[in-house]
Amino acid sequence: MLAEPPTSSREAPETAAETAALVKGGRTSFFGYVLRLAARFPFLFIAGRLYGAEALGRFAYATMVVELVAMLATLGLKRGLAEDLARRPDDQAAAMADALLVALLASLLGAAVLVAVPELLFPATRLHPLDRWFALIIPFIALADVALAGLAFHHDVGATVRARSIIEPWMLSIAALALAFTAWQGDGMLIAYLLSMLAAFLAALAPAVRRFGWPTGWRPDPARLWRLVRRNSPLAGADIAEWGARRLDIFILGRFASAELVGIYYVAQQIASLPQRLKSSFDPILGPVLTRNLAVNNLAKVAAHIRQISFWVAAVQLAAVLSLGMIGQAGMGLFGPAFASGFLVLTVLLAVELFAAQAAVAEGALIYVARGRNLMWSAIGLVVQAGLTLWLVTLEGPVGGAVGAALALAIAALLQSVGKSRLLAATLGHPVSGWRWSLLAAALPAFGVGLLVLRTPEPIQLTIGFFAILGSYGLAIWTLGFRGADRLLFARGLKKLEADAANLPMAPVLPRD
Repeated sequence: MLAEPPTSSREAPETAAETAALVKGGRTSFFGYVLRLAARFPFLFIAGRLYGAEALGRFAYATMVVELVAMLATLGLKRGLAEDLARRPDDQAAAMADALLVALLASLLGAAVLVAVPELLFPATRLHPLDRWFALIIPFIALADVALAGLAFHHDVGATVRARSIIEPWMLSIAALALAFTAWQGDGMLIAYLLSMLAAFLAALAPAVRRFGWPTGWRPDPARLWRLVRRNSPLAGADIAEWGARRLDIFILGRFASAELVGIYYVAQQIASLPQRLKSSFDPILGPVLTRNLAVNNLAKVAAHIRQISFWVAAVQLAAVLSLGMIGQAGMGLFGPAFASGFLVLTVLLAVELFAAQAAVAEGALIYVARGRNLMWSAIGLVVQAGLTLWLVTLEGPVGGAVGAALALAIAALLQSVGKSRLLAATLGHPVSGWRWSLLAAALPAFGVGLLVLRTPEPIQLTIGFFAILGSYGLAIWTLGFRGADRLLFARGLKKLEADAANLPMAPVLPRD
């Protein structure tokens, strides 16, 4: 069941409308996930074949640092803006302006530091003329994230899909391909990245301006801006910890390994992290629905929504583990002969996403009901990962190097999943786990098909074999695992409920610790 039985006639349509909101967000998110998957592979192929693993490693490290600073500059507003907009329902344009101004000031400060010290972006490599100014893209990334968070508060997930799943990745791929045959080939991937982020910024800002407009009589108020920063500081801390969990491995690996190995690890990481983007695109819809129920202390319904989203995400991520992991060697070889050696890293990183699914969804509620304890668990996971990574990457043998970095991330992700799920269940007083035994039952026939696929030539594995594994799993999970509300993600005839969902009242909720 998706929620507890309604206690009144009024609650039933509201529950259905909330379900529809999550369904609509999930559908749009899945569509965006497919588009991002289709666009990410061309870029990785272009980067691997036309630029090489070493150049890709340099690109990966620089963009990692830039995205870290941009994420810091949002000051937790990617998730916290929904609560601020709910607090000011009659002054949302001003709330949006406050958030954009705070992000702009923080991002300009971060960009200035990196412009002054470009070696932080490009360590141990010769600086190119563009390198010093590469960090100026940070304000555009941060402002786009805040604008999309504001649009998502009004259930406009389509704006995020257009900006992040269509415009950004396809601009990156097309520009990288074009620049590979010019005199700018040396900086081709960096220039392509700049163009893609600028395009995504424009695609995010235009609908935000149309939705919110310019606030009448708005003026910057330092005291109000400081309250906004202080209120969202726990979210910013959780964002740092989450980013660290996703990037610390490649950061440490870059200090102990060659740029070529970093490039191979980056390709595996990009492929493996695609399912994770499905979960993150649920966040904008999940946040408003949860805050509304938390405001009226309907904890049972909050737990039910968490269970439902967790199951949907786990089902999709298990499909990725089986279909991409079992043909990993053939898939990694597409990007160049040097990349085929990273198939084991890819398999481990795909498992990481499956382990991390429950913790990531649970955190969607913990940021409202237990911010401090959620941050504590994030910090614990980060410390464990850092210690294990430093130990494993320096080992010789099959569990050292890049595989060691991936294993450290997997162990830390499993720890976070168990810890945060139990914390949320204890806080809400209801179970929140999305794991079902039907997931394992559906995986078994797909695994058997995968073993047969591995006996075929690589071209067959990458075409017929991939879809055979995916299809066998999809049929099994639909038959064995999807029941009732689970199937709403693919059902038709929800137009009225989706319209009701768009009109759901949003209520602020104060953090419980």
